[in-house]
Amino acid sequence: MKQETPACMPSKGILLTAALALALTASSATAQTPLSLMPLPSSITVGEGALTVTPAGGGPSAFTYSYGQTHDPRLEAAVRRALIRLGRTCGGEVLRSTIDHPTPANPSLLIKVAAPGASLQTIDEDESYQLRVTTQQVTLTAPNDLGAMHGLETLLQLATMEHGACVLPAVDISDVPRFRWRGFMLDVSRHFEPVASVERTLDGMAAAKLNVFHWHLSDDQSFRAESKKYPRLTETASEGEFYTQDQLHEVVAYARAHGIRVVPEFDMPGHGSSWIMAYPELAPQAPIATLPVVYGMPTAVLDPTRKTTYKFINTLVEEMGRIFPDAYFHIGGDEVRGEAWLADPQVAAFMKKKGYAKPAQLQAYFNQQLEDILKKHDKKMIGWDEILDPALPKTILIQSWRGEASLSDGARQGYQGVLSAPYYLDGQKTSAQMFLADPIPADTTLTADQQKLILGGEVCMWAEQLNNETLDSRVWPRTMSVAERFWSPQSDRDVSDMYRRLRVNSLKLEELGLRHISGPETVRRNLLLEPNPEALNILASVLEPVDFHERSKLQHTNGWTSLDRLVDAVVPDPPSRQHVAGEVDAIAGNVTLPSPPDPAVDLSGDVPQGPTPTKEVAIRRLRQRFLSWQSAQTRLLEDVQHTPRLSDAVTRAGQLGQLAGVGLSSLAYLESHTAPPAEWQAQQMSILDAAAQPSALVRFTVLNSMRKLVVAAAQGIDRVGY
Repeated sequence: MKQETPACMPSKGILLTAALALALTASSATAQTPLSLMPLPSSITVGEGALTVTPAGGGPSAFTYSYGQTHDPRLEAAVRRALIRLGRTCGGEVLRSTIDHPTPANPSLLIKVAAPGASLQTIDEDESYQLRVTTQQVTLTAPNDLGAMHGLETLLQLATMEHGACVLPAVDISDVPRFRWRGFMLDVSRHFEPVASVERTLDGMAAAKLNVFHWHLSDDQSFRAESKKYPRLTETASEGEFYTQDQLHEVVAYARAHGIRVVPEFDMPGHGSSWIMAYPELAPQAPIATLPVVYGMPTAVLDPTRKTTYKFINTLVEEMGRIFPDAYFHIGGDEVRGEAWLADPQVAAFMKKKGYAKPAQLQAYFNQQLEDILKKHDKKMIGWDEILDPALPKTILIQSWRGEASLSDGARQGYQGVLSAPYYLDGQKTSAQMFLADPIPADTTLTADQQKLILGGEVCMWAEQLNNETLDSRVWPRTMSVAERFWSPQSDRDVSDMYRRLRVNSLKLEELGLRHISGPETVRRNLLLEPNPEALNILASVLEPVDFHERSKLQHTNGWTSLDRLVDAVVPDPPSRQHVAGEVDAIAGNVTLPSPPDPAVDLSGDVPQGPTPTKEVAIRRLRQRFLSWQSAQTRLLEDVQHTPRLSDAVTRAGQLGQLAGVGLSSLAYLESHTAPPAEWQAQQMSILDAAAQPSALVRFTVLNSMRKLVVAAAQGIDRVGY
């Protein structure tokens, strides 16, 4: 008998999974194990039993694999990587002798791929797959390598240990992505990221089933891609940190091997300081002597009135187009400042002759010429919102940083688009906020045909406040929550279960080689030069960075700024937010808070993760937390006095102890069934309000739950019973 469990309302009649507690029966024992698939598949039916992954050499039942139809080197390499990772989950020696030796007869894993896929991956390539696991065999069926690679990622997420055995639960999955464009943008112009970091990011993207790597290679601060036609772009304007053409080719090949397209971005005509510093003849204004490494809004623009400008761009597009074979070429086009154009007599005269009253009209003219160049080299234009203009053909693709309204406006005019506005990682939004933001919301007013023009979305990681040490912790695991939004049905909205699955897959990403957990731990050790900075770890566990705008006001980072302060040692949206929320809800679930002090505060991430504990367990856990905060305060105040890099953390260290006092006091009143004095609630709230104020570029994650606990203690003495 099969057990079907929907996670939410069906979409278009398709059964959607539950990823909740599903009965998974191992071949030798019965166990309850919740699935942790992410993104959620389109359809899943959970059966009885499981396939046990038996070590190689285990006789007739040893794990084997085979190809049922056709296979090519790309698929073979993907299968090898998957089997190595499966071996890590199931035990290091399980699959070693299996990896390079397909077994044609009765394999444990049968991979049936109809064709290798296109030689150049396109936006229209079929990414679907079917995965069936029985107690006897796993069958993975896909139309091409791309779908098969997605299916392998799902298979790896299914593997768990049950009673000492590695098992794959019996399931029947039919899966296809909701959106064709599921991208991730990495800015390397502000802070350079080495090839190893880029490829590590691609590993994470493949695990999350993302399929477009948008590589932001030029901006005011630098030009990072080697050009043999125009060598001064990197000789003069990269500060010596750039990718050689061999490295660019390497990344493109690595991405293709993982089912990911690479779309390069070379920003023009604005954000052009690096271009102009290397080749002053490209600009209408005076030459640029130094790169603007302190970030702001430089006015540097290319000159759209000179034929030599377009000759330069044509040569560069031709050269870069050979390195980046994808059909799309990103031209940036955002935040073009027109002051330099208006101030130049030649440009002003050109505008008058053309009848242009505004710089935006001149930019549209520039983009028309650029579109012709791209078309000549078989490229399609993609750019930010500002390139949207009736003068350009409907073949261009709009990437929206302005929001859903701008994206929808483009669709109404007949332009294709992808959404990025809600998915800026440096905005330090919670996973829940980004997960709930949809390229096509349920209440959209777009027609069915207009909705087809929304191709998907992209997560964006800008690098003003980023370096190689902090890259992973700013990107992962939050990006997996957005990847699910791009892949899974629109009706997938269960935030609590999303967080449960996210925490499991966060560990799997770390096992894959990403450093979003170990990286910040290393920074904290280095801050104090201690192997186990326990007190600092406790403080960091309840902090997260402030957003880009607040940080940029207080810390003007550039290429030489050391990004190794407290803010660089904490992670966005840490588990403490959901853990404390669950414990407080178990005690004070009926308490309703008034609106938070800051109307901009979004509480979507303040949800319990996993099953709600009993009141007794919740009280015990909270007391342990508060006592650990209280104990850590003394050591922290010593550390910040003797560690220059923690000098700005004095206030936060003291506030941790104050928050502990608020929590312990609240629990004491609740447990004793005693009402606090009349002024007590106001006093506690003033402490929480002070902790909500800016300090050290970090903010506490637990304040809303703490407010709820205080209100519970103040409102009644019967909240906690035994």
